[in-house]
Amino acid sequence: MLEEIFLPDITAIVSGKLREFIRNKRDIGKIVVHLAIVDYLEKMAREGKSQGIIGLDEIRLLRISCENEGIGLEYVGEIPSTCRGIMIKDENDVNKIIRLLALEWNGILITCDKIQYNIALAEGIKTIYIEDRNRDIFILEKFFDEDVMSVHLKENVLPYVKRGVPGRWRFEIIRNSPMTHEEMEDIIRNIFEVSKNSKNSFIEADRLGSTIIQLKNYRIVITRPPFSDGLEITAVRPVKKLSIYDYNIPDKLFSRLDEKAEGILVAGAPGMGKTTFVQALAEYYTGKGKVVKTIEAPRDMQLPDTITQYSKNYASSEEIHDVLLLSRPDYTVFDEMRDTKDFELFADLRLAGVGMIGVIHATTPIDAIQRFIGRVELGVIPSIIDTVIFIENGAISKVYEVSTTIKIPYGLKEEDLARPVVVVSDFLTNEPEYELYVFGERTFVVPIRRKRVKHISNKMEVLRRAIARSLKKYVVEEDIDLEMISENKVIVYIDAEYLSIIPGKSRRKLERIGRKMGIRIDIKPRFSKIA
Repeated sequence: MLEEIFLPDITAIVSGKLREFIRNKRDIGKIVVHLAIVDYLEKMAREGKSQGIIGLDEIRLLRISCENEGIGLEYVGEIPSTCRGIMIKDENDVNKIIRLLALEWNGILITCDKIQYNIALAEGIKTIYIEDRNRDIFILEKFFDEDVMSVHLKENVLPYVKRGVPGRWRFEIIRNSPMTHEEMEDIIRNIFEVSKNSKNSFIEADRLGSTIIQLKNYRIVITRPPFSDGLEITAVRPVKKLSIYDYNIPDKLFSRLDEKAEGILVAGAPGMGKTTFVQALAEYYTGKGKVVKTIEAPRDMQLPDTITQYSKNYASSEEIHDVLLLSRPDYTVFDEMRDTKDFELFADLRLAGVGMIGVIHATTPIDAIQRFIGRVELGVIPSIIDTVIFIENGAISKVYEVSTTIKIPYGLKEEDLARPVVVVSDFLTNEPEYELYVFGERTFVVPIRRKRVKHISNKMEVLRRAIARSLKKYVVEEDIDLEMISENKVIVYIDAEYLSIIPGKSRRKLERIGRKMGIRIDIKPRFSKIA
């Protein structure tokens, strides 16, 4: 009796189901692994792809299982005659080689892929389909209680979760024994299997040492050596979904969002609820009949199907730019802007007339604006950003309005230093809080410190009397006008005809009065008074 040959494809090996099959079946003749599978997994592993690393480890474990069960294991490199000259581009090409080799050898194909199984049956190939009954069971889901924000797992470390809501959370150990390497690999394998079979899941990035997966409403980051010092899994999900009306937004800000705001920055520290707010804002605009799209990496916002979500990981900035300009959305949400290309794309789209909502990590509201300095011209910042909303502990804590004007920058005194100044004001009080301007070759961000001068009208009156006494021989008090330019500078205006007769002695006396009161006093003719 001829020994039966079993030929597993990639899905049977990487899923770990082939090893289960071996443990449960005692009448297996010989397992034949095609070298195309090994080569493909090696290529993936060298590129840092998790599938390749898991697959090679499964092949190692497969050899151990075969030795323990007394089953022959052989590697072959033969290419079926119908596949000679084929260029192997992806997993499907490798699985095709295995399928057609099973046909030529009259072997038995083992697969976990329903499509591969159906094709094999249609081609008359003997096939065993191993259904993964657990492929829809997401292992990490058991850690997510109602109030768990994120799960943090690392080999040789106690597993813990972050429990609570943005701004009010705590870390909690969930078991007293550390995670083992084998447990971590099993969870990673499960994540890939579930994401592969889930409609609303995407592998957003698979790089050397790190993988980012969006699995339904879970954002999962997997890292491994050499990028990290051990296997690590971090899974995050939104705890609460809010509407824009849950934020108790003042009417003035609501009007701003409805009528004028088109360059919006939503800033805050990590975990403070920025994305939750932006989701609510996007749904609000959609409800008002606006066309809204998003740029994300990864696509982790939970939004209605009417909002198209684009992944920055699958397209260049130029492609995203072209798509958005041609589709003409009213608003585009740019989630988690990180590098210079992100800021340049945001600025380019905004200047092209697209309403933009950018999400940015910042510890203070002004930090969000400073992130644009050096990446775009200072003078165009108010054309790119008109509203900054700072989120803290899941609530709006500060709103800034950005505008530009020509003035003497705060802290400077000479009139010939007037220049374009970007003014950042508290939106609700209209009080300016920062000024941004270029001086020399440097850009300065200057906080406006409001020194509270008690009884400023009395101080001006005292100053007026002192000046009048100094000039009483030359000018009557009624002809003296004072203009307070700042808290430490006053201009005295008198008729031009009297200016030339004021002696140096009186001018020096004015300087002494100014020094005593901490004010610089300048004398100018009345016809040059600023209107």
